[in-house]
Amino acid sequence: MIPRFDIAIVGAGMAGASLAAALADSGSRIVLIEAEGQPGYHATGRSAAFWTESYGGPGVYPLTAASGDALRSGGYLHERGALTIARKGAEARLDTFADEFAGLGVAVERLDRAGLEARLPGLLPEWSVGALEPDCSDIDVARLHQDYLAATRRAGAELWTRARLANAAPDGDGWLVACEDGRELRAGLLVNAAGAWADGVAQLAGVGPLGFTPFRRTIAQLRTAPEPPVDLPLVLDLDEKFYFKPEAGRLWLSPHDEVPSAPCDAAPEELAVAEAIERMQNVVNWNVERVEHKWAGLRTFAPDRLPVYGFDKQQPRFFWFAGQGGFGIQTAPAAAALAASLITGSGNSPVDPQPYSPGRFR
Repeated sequence: MIPRFDIAIVGAGMAGASLAAALADSGSRIVLIEAEGQPGYHATGRSAAFWTESYGGPGVYPLTAASGDALRSGGYLHERGALTIARKGAEARLDTFADEFAGLGVAVERLDRAGLEARLPGLLPEWSVGALEPDCSDIDVARLHQDYLAATRRAGAELWTRARLANAAPDGDGWLVACEDGRELRAGLLVNAAGAWADGVAQLAGVGPLGFTPFRRTIAQLRTAPEPPVDLPLVLDLDEKFYFKPEAGRLWLSPHDEVPSAPCDAAPEELAVAEAIERMQNVVNWNVERVEHKWAGLRTFAPDRLPVYGFDKQQPRFFWFAGQGGFGIQTAPAAAALAASLITGSGNSPVDPQPYSPGRFR
């Protein structure tokens, strides 16, 4: 007999797991369908893991801000601070950046050259101004994801791994869902939390794609001399050419690359690692002794770079929960609460859902 569920969520990374946990008290019978053998194998497990209110821009800020209390009270945040730096000649643009987020309520402190030197030793002379966000924090991504999965298990939800979607067809008032391994299920609502595969999942369900684009992002772990200070903030470039932060005596460095990619198990490019190191060496006078590890992940964006949360306009039994870009983890609590409020009709969304509606693309 084919099992029947109220809600089938395609994807058990941070998006799918957080939404299933947010629906745990709804009384719905839920199944998570995960293509990989391990949930969180792709974007969730490859995050640089920080929460900062300016990341993602003003359109994402409401979700980030609304997630802060839940992440902080759960013990998932550890204070780091974020330092956005700019070269000489970019002072006006740095002021615009700081004013924009300060106007939203973000704590932002402008720093002159002396303030930068106090926080970033070895800084080269051409970097003159910065903006410090003291509330930026590291996120314990693995524990957050595992806690969401544990909450879904306690609520009786099922997790099917190695269950790549093969087809989803309308079936009465819901869906008949088939996986590539032969397993089948029926569900009243199909939720697309498939990350880089979101448009592909939609097409398998006969739903029009929205134009998501996955982009590769590269990170390298470096041994440097000197070692990065343990209290070094997350350092970001105003021009979005790099960011780096300390991690257990090493430096995590990204060239802030965005290379369009097909959905895949992303791998780092040697050129991207080399570019990251070159850009860092134009910031500080530290020596790179070794590249100890490197990896890449996919960050998937809708055409307007805002996430997509809501029922499809043409197929009301299909729910989009995708396009979280690089901010899906720092916005997870609020995004899941928003989506759960739409699915259950509770009206308890922590933020206005309208800017994130899939209807804006139809």
